[in-house]
Amino acid sequence: MWIIILVSVGCLSGFFLFKKNTLPVYPEPYRGNRKLSVIIPARNEACNLPHLLHSLQSQTVPPYEIIVVDDFSEDRTKEIAESYGVKVIAGSSLPSGWTGKSWAVWNGYLNASGDVFAFLDADIRLAPQALEALLKARERTRGVVSVVPFHHTEKRYEKLALVMNMLGIFAFTSKFERSNPQKGLYGSCILALREDYERINGHASVRTEVLDDLLIGSKFIEAGIPVTNFIGYGLVSFRMYPQGIQSEIEGFSKGAILSTSRLSPWTIIPIAIWVVGLLVSEAMFLAIGTSWFIPMLAGYLLYMLQFIYFKKYVGKFGIVIPVLHIIAALFFIAVMLYSAYQVVFLGHVRWKGRKIRVGGRREQ
Repeated sequence: MWIIILVSVGCLSGFFLFKKNTLPVYPEPYRGNRKLSVIIPARNEACNLPHLLHSLQSQTVPPYEIIVVDDFSEDRTKEIAESYGVKVIAGSSLPSGWTGKSWAVWNGYLNASGDVFAFLDADIRLAPQALEALLKARERTRGVVSVVPFHHTEKRYEKLALVMNMLGIFAFTSKFERSNPQKGLYGSCILALREDYERINGHASVRTEVLDDLLIGSKFIEAGIPVTNFIGYGLVSFRMYPQGIQSEIEGFSKGAILSTSRLSPWTIIPIAIWVVGLLVSEAMFLAIGTSWFIPMLAGYLLYMLQFIYFKKYVGKFGIVIPVLHIIAALFFIAVMLYSAYQVVFLGHVRWKGRKIRVGGRREQ
């Protein structure tokens, strides 16, 4: 009986955490006259960049300028950006105390002339109304907005991210994060006024941090600027790690452990309950032939139905992984263990060929 109660409470915690806060689309046209600068830091993004740049060409509210900061790419990132006629900024040597992405974004800002900035990762893909929706959302919230994109997956290994993506949605849509003074932004898609960005000294204020997006959110809050996070379903998507499963593991593990320290305890508790319920339900494979198997199987099916429902808003995961969600859960465990190993024992995380010390200073 206790197994059924635990798994049921865990599953209910997921519904309690999830908020369908999708980026709204308003029927009235955007009537603002702000100049929008799109800033894209890009390091070895030749496979992703064409999708983003193509989608930027079809926006209902076209950007004033598009700036791609080539962060010492070893592929055709620079050539592809130039072929779209956008402004391309060559990366400069990384100063001591800066992380690579923050330095690239900062250089984009220094070369931007707009009065509102959209900071987009190169793997983002936008529906035609996306920029217009972001601008309207910023006007209505009177602050900074970010979007947790819908995860567009293609290869089988990419679908392993189901549990990780679910946890990301929980963390950024939890009602308890509204009053969290350490509330973060989702770094893949952020929109902010120039005056607000300059008020906190932009990415220079988080230049040493691995989790620059989470930390910069708290900087805005400290300055009295509201932070609002949306779900990108239907408007903003990304394909996170087309380069291979190694990049997927590195990408998720670089912040998996560190990011939990930024969440409200009232968000962490139901997330922990959800994870425990999930893992207990999946232990049914170890309980075959015992009296525990049936209640564990019931719990497994409950989580399966939840995954099938949530994936509509989270990403393109097909049906196999939600049904066999134990595979995604094992991937989640492996990522968390690897993240803990890097943080606790190595003191640095690895991302795109760079080692970044926990606390921010680049090792090499």
